Amino acid sequence: MIEQSGTEATPSFTVIKTYGGSVVYGPGGAYGPRIQQDLQLVLLHSGAMTVEIDKVKHQVPPGHVVLLKPGHMENFVFADKRETWHRWIAVSVEPLDGMAISFLDSLPLFIPLSEKMNQLTDIIRSLQSDGVQQDEEVIRTLGRAAILLYLAECSQGNINDRKHPSVLIAKEEIHKRYAEDLTLSSLSKVTKHTPEHLIRLFRRDEDMTPIQYLWNYRVKQGIDLLRSTGLQIGAVAEQVGFKTSYHFARTIKRHSGKTPSEIRRESYNHVIPPG
Repeated sequence: MIEQSGTEATPSFTVIKTYGGSVVYGPGGAYGPRIQQDLQLVLLHSGAMTVEIDKVKHQVPPGHVVLLKPGHMENFVFADKRETWHRWIAVSVEPLDGMAISFLDSLPLFIPLSEKMNQLTDIIRSLQSDGVQQDEEVIRTLGRAAILLYLAECSQGNINDRKHPSVLIAKEEIHKRYAEDLTLSSLSKVTKHTPEHLIRLFRRDEDMTPIQYLWNYRVKQGIDLLRSTGLQIGAVAEQVGFKTSYHFARTIKRHSGKTPSEIRRESYNHVIPPG
C-alpha cells in the first residue's frame, strides 16, 4: 500500500522489531550468501564493498548508505588490501504488498550517508546498549524513522542533483559552522571559486547570496533554540553566531515579525500540561 502525504507517496509498512550493529572486516573479507529477511540499511564508513544481489554486482563507495530489501539473495565482498567498517540498521517488517515493493524497487540502491542517518544509528545502538529490546516501541519507531529518512533523502537528492556542487559544499559548510565567524572569503576557499562566482551560483540555485543563506540559517537555528530550550536570549544569540542579543532580536523580528520573547511565549503556550 502507498500512503499519500501532500505530493509525496511513501510505502505503508509495519515494523516488528529493529536492531543495529557494527562490524570491521579485515582485508579480503566476505559475507554470504544469505537471503535478506528485513529492510536493512548498511552504512559504509570506510574501505570498499561489493554487494551481489540476485547475481547482479553493485560497487558501493564509502560514505554511502545502502537499502537492502527482503527476499533477495545477497553476497558481500570487502576491500582486498584494507579494513572495511560498516554499520547497519535492520528493520523487520510485516510482509510488504506489491505496491510497496514496487515503490522501494524504484529507489536508488545507495545514496550519500548523511549526518542525520549516522545520528539515528547512534541512538538505536545506544538504546540497545542500555538494554532496550528489539520489539519495544521506541526502537521500532526509530527503525521506521530510519527507513523514512532514506526515502526523504532520496527525494532531496533529486532536488540537489539540479544544484551546482559548489552550492551544496558551501551549504554543508554553513550547516556545520554557522556559529563561527564565517565569511564569503572562507566559503569561497572551501568551494574553490571566486566570491563573485559563488554569489552567482547561489543566486541561481537558492535565490539569495551565500551570506544571506548563512544569516537565514542562523535565524532558523535561533528560533529552534528559543522554542526548545530555556537558554537566556543572549546565550541563544551567541550559540547561533550573533555578536549581540540586540542584533539577534532585531534580525528575528525582521524575519518572523515577532520578538524572541514572543516566540518563546508562544512555544510555552503550546506545551500541553501533564494530567
